[in-house]
Amino acid sequence: MSNVKLITGNLPNIPWQDKPKGTDSPLWRYTENPIIGRNPVKGVARIFNSAVVPYEGSFIGVFRGEQKNGIPYIYLGRSKDGIHWNFEENKIEFTDENGNPFMPPYAYDPRLVKVEDTYYIIWCQDAYGATIGMAKTTDFKKFVRIENPFLPFNRNAVLFPRKVNDKFLMLSRPSDSGHTPFGDIFVSESKDMEYWGHHRHVMSKKGNWWENLKIGGGTAPIETSEGWLLFYHGVTNTCNGFVYSIGGVILDIDEPSRVKYRCSDFLLTPEMPYEECGFVPNVCFPCAGLCDAETGRIAVYYGCADSYVGLAFTTADTVISYIKEHDNADENDREIGRR
Repeated sequence: MSNVKLITGNLPNIPWQDKPKGTDSPLWRYTENPIIGRNPVKGVARIFNSAVVPYEGSFIGVFRGEQKNGIPYIYLGRSKDGIHWNFEENKIEFTDENGNPFMPPYAYDPRLVKVEDTYYIIWCQDAYGATIGMAKTTDFKKFVRIENPFLPFNRNAVLFPRKVNDKFLMLSRPSDSGHTPFGDIFVSESKDMEYWGHHRHVMSKKGNWWENLKIGGGTAPIETSEGWLLFYHGVTNTCNGFVYSIGGVILDIDEPSRVKYRCSDFLLTPEMPYEECGFVPNVCFPCAGLCDAETGRIAVYYGCADSYVGLAFTTADTVISYIKEHDNADENDREIGRR
């Protein structure tokens, strides 16, 4: 019986593979990774950094499709088992509130989160500088853009799956106009999903080698009996470029700018060939998590080397116990992020 409770729905058909014997990692890879390889659909060279949710007894996802001309857009995919995917050949067509075409110049690293009866897609795009784009859908047929929540420059926006204190909440990572060599995670709130404010600091990079350059949001926060479980990415710089690893943190359930536990160790770092070798080597970039409350199982989708999609598994007990045992949250982490 699980000691930590997932405050989520049941998902009996969650993709799953038991932990291999002899593995001490709190997050273990699917042995058939990567689940999405190169040239997955006509005109698309690579799919990676993509998000998945349960939908009508199966699974649906929004996928970063790097077109062969180098411009990224978002594509829709469907799957019966969350592992084998079929993609629509054409990128998602976004409209404005009046139904007129309203496409971003480019769009990448999408997240997909259901809040109440609506699914929200959040991505990075150009809006006179890199910032966050948003759209909503209820049927995955019509995708209506919402005004961009933040000014440039910003990346890695992740929406919470429910309101907190009657406010929508979203994590983001303010940045600069380049490939940001810095970055902290902030949380912002909104009454209407249109106007965002009360921006509060959540946490900064740390001295741990794997997150000493910058950090950013990953999966949508997962509600548990211990708080919000967030898989995020941490980045270090080496003589051969950036390395992206997956970290874990528990945020306060009512005041998510306050960190309760923060793991000193990475949960997953590039070690496999499909993570170490690719268009951008040495990248594990989490974007989505599926949960089954009954069993405590969690499946994490992550981008691999900007070339593939991988799948990893854990349980609420396993990963939260590991985070708490290796906690090194400091005073700045634990404070409410308002000064």
